[in-house]
Amino acid sequence: MFSGCLKAQQSGTETGVNVSGESTLRGKKVLIVYLSRTKNTKAVAEIIQKQVGGTLVSLELERPYPENYQAIVEQVAKENSNGYLPPLKTKIDSITRYDIIFLGFPTWGMQLPPPVKSFLTSHNLKGKTLIPFNTNAGYGIGSTIQTVKALAPNCNILEGFSTEGGKERDGILFVMKDENEKRAQLEVHKWLQKIEILK
Repeated sequence: MFSGCLKAQQSGTETGVNVSGESTLRGKKVLIVYLSRTKNTKAVAEIIQKQVGGTLVSLELERPYPENYQAIVEQVAKENSNGYLPPLKTKIDSITRYDIIFLGFPTWGMQLPPPVKSFLTSHNLKGKTLIPFNTNAGYGIGSTIQTVKALAPNCNILEGFSTEGGKERDGILFVMKDENEKRAQLEVHKWLQKIEILK
């Protein structure tokens, strides 16, 4: 997906109208950035894109996390305690041209994942509308939204979205399919209407 100068992948239109609701974006440029280990957050990002359009970008690290669940838990715990921000492989050209940024992430250890912190601290998002969305293992969002607000103090941060995804600790990985996918589509649609992105 990314190579060379690592341009953001353009999937779909910059703004769009979904058959189940009219977009209120009126030509504003939309970026949907997400971190997804088990593809649940990616699935929500794709649902958002289908409903509002925009450019879809996956956050990838220069040095990917280990595949082993316990190993990544231990590494992330160390990064959180040390304040380490892992370097991102993903580069987004001309982020200044985007007006609205959807930011998707899972809850890791009841905190915002370090790669998402890296994204927020390495980009100037002043004056942009930032819209968080989250998947979690049923324990909620933890301190994720507070951290987003702390790292993006000059953004207009709208009410976020959260839904239950997989439970990797229990070996339950990708769950955003079949009935869960239909439920998520409806929940996302209602949320986008509530924050007045869709009519």
